[in-house]
Order: sequence, then structure tokens, then C-alpha cells
Amino acid sequence: MKQIDLQKIQNMLRTKFLKLGVKMPGPETIFFSKDTKVGKNVTIEPYVVIGSKVKIGNDVIIKSFSHLENCTIENKVEIGPYARIRPGTILKNGSRVGNFVEIKKSILGQKSKANHLTYIGDSRIGNSVNIGAGTITCNYDGYKKNKTTIKDNAFIGSNSSLVAPVIIGEKSIVGAGSVVTKNVKKKSLALTRTSQIEVKNHSRKKK
Repeated sequence: MKQIDLQKIQNMLRTKFLKLGVKMPGPETIFFSKDTKVGKNVTIEPYVVIGSKVKIGNDVIIKSFSHLENCTIENKVEIGPYARIRPGTILKNGSRVGNFVEIKKSILGQKSKANHLTYIGDSRIGNSVNIGAGTITCNYDGYKKNKTTIKDNAFIGSNSSLVAPVIIGEKSIVGAGSVVTKNVKKKSLALTRTSQIEVKNHSRKKK
């Protein structure tokens, strides 16, 4: 398809969504697909790309430089900036996905949040879960994709690696910097840190 035809299609889609009440401060920078569905009271900030098979609910905010494809965004969800929502993802009511977060083939439960620097893949995350900055679900073992389950009200500390397949129980806590390879029981604290060593009055050897 010629570039001029693509531009014409995009202009038509932008006009369509503006007429439907979608708030777009920079509509000329936003790219839609022909099958994009958008609910009421939605704000899309500049430089957002929406691929095919995306359904956006009501009261949603999509911040700048985010990319969405083949996903479902329910109501009162906040995305971005700089977020990537990949195929097979469902963001439940009231969930939040922040900057430099990538989610693939996963469910993020109601009022759950992953605000910074996180990869979530092949996961089912319950309601009111906090995913700390730098958390990674290690879903691929070199042969197949494995699943991570995080149950309601769990707290995942920053810079944690969850090695799938693994289940994090309800109301449990994973301490920051942990590498979790075994299931964590309900209302438990999981820590895998090594002890901190401090050498007093240390000085580097001169070459």
C-alpha cells in the first residue's frame, strides 16, 4: 500500500476517534489499526502505536511512547510512558503498567501494578499485587515457555527474578534482590540473598 494511502487511513482513524471523544493532545503522532476498539473517557498521549486486535475499555490513560498489540485493556487502567503490551495480555480493571515495562501473554489482575523496568511473560498475576522495579519472570528455559503465578495481595521486591514454573502464594513477600526457584507458600517471606560482607579500613592495592 502506498505511503499516501496509509497516511489517509490514519487520518481517517484519528478523526473517527476524536469524534468519539478520545482525548489526543497530539493526534498526528498516534497510530491506530482498523480494528482498534476504544471505550469512553480515554486519553492517549503523543507517540503511541496501537497494533491490530487491541480493545481499550473506559477511563483508560495511555501515556507517550507506548506500544500495544493484540491485547485487552479493561477499565481505569494506566499504561506507560514507554510501555510495551504484547499479544495475549489482559490488563484488568484499575491495573497500572509504568515506564519500561513489557508484558507478554499474561494477565495483570485488578489494581495490580508494575510501575518500573519489569518483564512479565507467560504469567497470571492476581489482584492488588505489587511488582517491584527490575522484576523479571524467567519464563524461557531454552526449550519451552513456563508459567509464573502470583496470587492476590503478594508483594514482589525490586530486582527479583522469578524462575518459572513457580507459584507465589497469596499475601506473600519476595524480598528485594531474590532469585526464586521454588514455590512460596501463602503469607510467607522468601529471601535468597547472600550475606553482606564488609571489610573495615580497606584500601585498594596499588599496581
